[in-house]
Amino acid sequence: MPRRIAVISVHTSPLAQPGTGDAGGMNVYVLETSKELARRGIAVDIFTRATSSSDPHLVEAAPGVTVRNVVAGPFEGLGKSDLPSQMCPFTAAVLREEAANEPGHFDLIHSHYWLSGQVGWLARDRWRVPLVHTAHTLAAVKNAALADGDAPEPWSRQAGEQQLVDVSDRLVGNTIEESRQLQRYYGARPGKIDIAAPGADLVRYTPGPAGAARDRLGIDRGEKVVAFVGRIQPLKAPDVLLRAAAAVLAGDRSMPVRVLIVGGASGSGQHGYDLVALARELGIEDRVTFLPPQPPAELAEVYRAADVVAVPSYSESFGLVALEAQACGTPVIAADVGGLGVAVADGVTGALVPGHGVAEWSAALSRLLADDGSRARLAAAAPRHAAGFSWSHTADALIDCYQRALLEHGGPGISPRRAGAPAERVLRRKRNRGRIVISGS
Repeated sequence: MPRRIAVISVHTSPLAQPGTGDAGGMNVYVLETSKELARRGIAVDIFTRATSSSDPHLVEAAPGVTVRNVVAGPFEGLGKSDLPSQMCPFTAAVLREEAANEPGHFDLIHSHYWLSGQVGWLARDRWRVPLVHTAHTLAAVKNAALADGDAPEPWSRQAGEQQLVDVSDRLVGNTIEESRQLQRYYGARPGKIDIAAPGADLVRYTPGPAGAARDRLGIDRGEKVVAFVGRIQPLKAPDVLLRAAAAVLAGDRSMPVRVLIVGGASGSGQHGYDLVALARELGIEDRVTFLPPQPPAELAEVYRAADVVAVPSYSESFGLVALEAQACGTPVIAADVGGLGVAVADGVTGALVPGHGVAEWSAALSRLLADDGSRARLAAAAPRHAAGFSWSHTADALIDCYQRALLEHGGPGISPRRAGAPAERVLRRKRNRGRIVISGS
């Protein structure tokens, strides 16, 4: 078992509010898995870039979880695409942090997103510890399913991802589909990939009274509410939902449909991507309510207030919003892309829509909103499906991955040179009540 790991999340802090800027599901993933690992006795240091002069150098996010805000470049005005220019100062700061401790301070590095992987690669070689990498999103996959008006990911990113697939000790995918994508687009070896499906906070996200939630949000109890939660960008495709809702209302203007958009502007393709103007152009501005990104407690109320939560993304490695909504007892209508086919049980807890055409989405949306009985059955099954995904399960899978990486590397605190070559030292791996026993010769 690792004693202490370095988690690297360069471009977005796990303490940032998801749903705006570059903050999203990855933030939630990093923080929640770190907390679960700490509960199992693994200390976690998370390195992220400071974005404000008021950011303290150290923040205890939870017992055993320390967030280290690294100063690298100007605090403001740098987008994600500008960050490669700051990898040198960021990496230098991370190496200095480790150098202030005794050798062997970290047993393992887990990097998130390709920018972090570049830092982890250098730190891995310096510290002689394994590097585990989670991509979260892949340039080749995003570019293969680009939304209209969205900017493609640069070739430099895909080249950087290829390097990380080649040099990382282990790769973590959210789903089997992501594992296939790593193999198809980047030539990853199947035996190098571990699957650790994301989870949801099943204590915070639970079913609750829809009426009370609507009262708190100022939404009419008699309306049929379709909610979108996420960053406002072409990739996440909230415009698909607005166009589908407009088509539903064109067929029956009397249907009391309310579209609830919760999130903030983010990412590429923002020029001309104005949902307020689009709602006005479609003639449904009176049926659309916009809310800023919500903290977790208020977000649970959004899910409970909705009859349906829509996730129309063009690319999604998993889709935490879909899982959180189902945990709250709300059916999900989602694009059949990436990990959404795992997050949503088609026909059981919601509906998967092939493609992003207005006709397909409006038909699926109309069916869900019109059939109260069917929607109630989906809602009843949703929390049961979500119960199969928890951050505890994710942490279990990550620990298995870390143990494999350490066994292949020689164990915690043991460099490959001291461990000896595989021919000189035979590692036999046994499971004994969740522990790993190493037998050597």
